[in-house]
Amino acid sequence: MYEFNYHRPATLDEVAGLLASKGEAKMLAGGQTLLPTMKARLAAPSDIVDLGALRELAFVREENGGLAIGAMTRHGEVAASDVARRVLPALAHLASIVGDPAVRSRGTIGGSIANNDPAADYPAACLALGATVTTTRRDIKAEDYFLGLFETALGEGEIITRITFPTPERAAYQKFRNPASRYAIVGVFVAKMADGVRVAVTGAGASGVFRLHAFEEALSRNFSAAALAGLKVDAAGLNGDMHADADYRAHLIGVMARRAVEAANL
Repeated sequence: MYEFNYHRPATLDEVAGLLASKGEAKMLAGGQTLLPTMKARLAAPSDIVDLGALRELAFVREENGGLAIGAMTRHGEVAASDVARRVLPALAHLASIVGDPAVRSRGTIGGSIANNDPAADYPAACLALGATVTTTRRDIKAEDYFLGLFETALGEGEIITRITFPTPERAAYQKFRNPASRYAIVGVFVAKMADGVRVAVTGAGASGVFRLHAFEEALSRNFSAAALAGLKVDAAGLNGDMHADADYRAHLIGVMARRAVEAANL
């Protein structure tokens, strides 16, 4: 890890000022993506701006029939939230299986989607549920937010403050975990909304999270695992690594999607 200057501002205005004055500064939320890349010397920010003191950005509450979560809310807090379990139990379940207990005690939802790590769980929920990402500058729909591998619509100095999720009629998330890290080799979030079904996949796409339109069309006609029988996913454009090649990930997407639909129907 290279040397850096450390800052722990108390307000969003202070954060914005530091980001504007420090040309190569990076924000630190939970650190579950940034710190490993720094340790591997794949990132070398001049300054670290720690958002940990901004506890006003840590909340889970029901709003307008949906669920609003502050960017600095930790995974474990989402998983344990009575409000999340009542309003959007599929999201509470997702939070409960992020990484391991150490990751869930430090990692934050804002950090997860800010980095758009291909193995992160929350991007699938955001895309499947049609979430809105609110920043210090604007509201961004999930379909406009995730642009590619480790790439989002966030501009320089733009800070995520909250994510708002509409409430689905039914939803579930299932993933095939890396046995060591517990991150998603393949994760599938299925949501039956009032205007149709949305299916989002994480862990598998070479360009990050993506939707499965053929699966959505089949499930919109018949929301059952049987509706996905015979549907296959093209391995072209999927990740392949030491944990699973592209063909295996394509197979796992179908398996996880069927399991997610079954879980949503319980």
